[in-house]
Amino acid sequence: MAGAVVFTRPRHQLIWMLHSLEKTLAQLFSPPFRSVLLRSIGLTIGLFIVIGIGVQAALASFAVMPWEWLAAVAAILAGLGTLVGAVFLLAPVTSLFAGLFLDEIAGAVEARHYPHDPAGTELPLAQSLFVAVKFTFVVILVNLGVLIMLILPGINVIAFYLANGYLLGREYFELVAMRHHPIDEARALRRKYRLRVFLSGLVIAGLVSIPLLNLLAPLFATAFMTHQYKRFTAPEAA
Repeated sequence: MAGAVVFTRPRHQLIWMLHSLEKTLAQLFSPPFRSVLLRSIGLTIGLFIVIGIGVQAALASFAVMPWEWLAAVAAILAGLGTLVGAVFLLAPVTSLFAGLFLDEIAGAVEARHYPHDPAGTELPLAQSLFVAVKFTFVVILVNLGVLIMLILPGINVIAFYLANGYLLGREYFELVAMRHHPIDEARALRRKYRLRVFLSGLVIAGLVSIPLLNLLAPLFATAFMTHQYKRFTAPEAA
């Protein structure tokens, strides 16, 4: 019965969360994680280069216009738009590409910390693509919230973190759980531990709201939720 106490007392739940956080941070810059991060950023930069080439090609059509000032204004606006778009979309696009490799992150965590547990099953390619796109929209929503807070500082910061803690906790926990359960069982498990999943989501939301560090968010969130999933489904948690 002592194990049940470990998971029911808030103090012990906090200790387990800190243990999960410690393990995640210790592995965050390990070779498997760096590989996924570099691939995601590389694909993101490649996409932005392609977009930049497309913008330059479009601007070339203004060069033949009789109004030179209009071409200059168009070039300035296009440059600013591309810069702002790149800054705003950097994290979401990186998350899109990272979403294709999150199975690798969960697998690396399981192999290092839970080698005696049954290994998770990688998601099919179509489902991985769906998850990647869904995560991208989630991150876009979070970044919109951050942008609104910057423009309108009076907005309720607490509401922002509560909403995104729920959203991010739900998505990442279900991703990890689906490696071991059908989707309906994964969702049922998430509902069973909804409070702990939500608290874990708050930790992820804190990282996502920090510029540049949010590039690490998909890797951190997947690893962190893998540890949390293992805690929730351990025999002593029953």
